[in-house]
Amino acid sequence: MSASSLPLMLTIQRAVEETGIPRSSLYVLAGRGDIDIKKSGRRSLILGSSLARYIASLPPAPIRKVA
Repeated sequence: MSASSLPLMLTIQRAVEETGIPRSSLYVLAGRGDIDIKKSGRRSLILGSSLARYIASLPPAPIRKVA
């Protein structure tokens, strides 16, 4: 799934599955204000738009071309 096609809200587990970002890292990102987590009852839900924005802000990997 691409960052632009993330659902409106994702559970923490679904965000882990969709992005490969570890659960603990998602909480660190939320603590720093990089992504938004909302509570619905006992469930923590990540706003898909904030997750997509974070992913889009990541720098490209420094991969050298092979000649």
